Amino acid sequence: MPVVLHDVTHDPKPEIRAELEVFKAAGAEAMVLAASTGSEGYDNRPVLSDAQWQTLFTNLTELEALAAEYGILAVVHPHMGTIIESADDVARVLAGTSIGFCLDTGHMLIGGADPVTFARDHGDRVKHVHAKDVNLALANKVKSGEWTYYEGVAAGMYVPLGQGDVDVAAIVRSLEAAGFAGWYVLEQDYVVTAEPAEGEGPIIDARASVTYLRSLLGE
Repeated sequence: MPVVLHDVTHDPKPEIRAELEVFKAAGAEAMVLAASTGSEGYDNRPVLSDAQWQTLFTNLTELEALAAEYGILAVVHPHMGTIIESADDVARVLAGTSIGFCLDTGHMLIGGADPVTFARDHGDRVKHVHAKDVNLALANKVKSGEWTYYEGVAAGMYVPLGQGDVDVAAIVRSLEAAGFAGWYVLEQDYVVTAEPAEGEGPIIDARASVTYLRSLLGE
């Protein structure tokens, strides 16, 4: 759920409450919140004042409580091109809130935080996982501004688990040791430009990722 959290003139609760009604009806267990910039795309971010950060913290705390009223866990998702992207952003949210995190292993690495260190040091805050692997050489073209985020995805920036530069095995070991009991959500970001033949396209990478993740959990 992308939602504007830093604007003191914007109350995010009505829109999130409407979505929570749908989530509850669907039997959902978790709502993943991304701190939207309020603009289209993922390539431009505003710099927040201390007051705006405090507004974001307050909104996260209130939305976490609102979701709990519906029996749903709300977690915050550091994500490229959102307000919470860099290592400094993540540190601010860790210090300023008690909300659980959606650890996106790809977005955290691309944004500049180390997902391995985060899983090791803050495993108790991880309540939901988006499992991704990244070709860091391609990701660096996005980080430098040479490519847009879309261009990076289209070029194959995200790869099957175990085939990129994210130490997925170390992350899983740390989370399991910390007693992680949430979902490992397989996300295979992919740009599809034509209808793939049956058995081809993103399903190939998805199957490879599932096989790899199951092998880690089996250990």
